[in-house]
Amino acid sequence: MSPVHDCTDPQHHVHDGDAFVLEVERLCAQRGLRLTPIRSHALRLIADAERPLKAYELLDRMKATHDAAAPPTVYRALDFLLEHGFIHKLASVNAFVGCHHPGGEQHAVPFLICDRCQSATELEDDTIVEALESRARGLGFIPRAQILEVHGLCAACSAAAR
Repeated sequence: MSPVHDCTDPQHHVHDGDAFVLEVERLCAQRGLRLTPIRSHALRLIADAERPLKAYELLDRMKATHDAAAPPTVYRALDFLLEHGFIHKLASVNAFVGCHHPGGEQHAVPFLICDRCQSATELEDDTIVEALESRARGLGFIPRAQILEVHGLCAACSAAAR
């Protein structure tokens, strides 16, 4: 059994919105990446969201403050943020969340997604990731990526349902 990690605590988030954006700005400067105002604004909105954001929700929020926001602009910003590991895409709900460890290497992370409140918990547990990879390789399969999303009810919604 793997040790409990802060990322398994649903109330844990490594960075608050301000610290998260500052860390990504620092990383971009360090890596020679261009964090444009649109990319930074998209990142800020994702960081401040209380749940995963869909691209068009992000677009609507950006339009409220940037008249030039358009779908291609938002998708390019999301592509940049994904490519450099600053956000994760939740495939099953087609939405985006900030990465708890934006300075780390690209990594596979299981997510726990609440079907009621739409919260998403980044469950950082290397044993799960390694077990899937090992089992796949044992079957002769060469994995390129892992997406593991578990749907259900978070503790708060589960308690409220009782």
